[in-house]
Amino acid sequence: MTRTLIAISLLPILMLATPASAATKEQKMETCTFGADDAKLEGAKRKTFMAKCMSNRDDKRGPAMKPNNEMAPAADKKS
Repeated sequence: MTRTLIAISLLPILMLATPASAATKEQKMETCTFGADDAKLEGAKRKTFMAKCMSNRDDKRGPAMKPNNEMAPAADKKS
């Protein structure tokens, strides 16, 4: 029981410690540069990596979802 309570209480702290998507273009550039440096990329390979990284085309989560208008309240729908 106490282990469960401890685990539940530490969960928000662990969630804050996980890396998140870059919020600004500068943060994204830092993240992409770190990835290129870590992989020791140079020249054309580095340029290609940076272009893909900055464009988010290689996002493993897939494309962003489009808003679903079917779920909108009836008052908001236009007939």
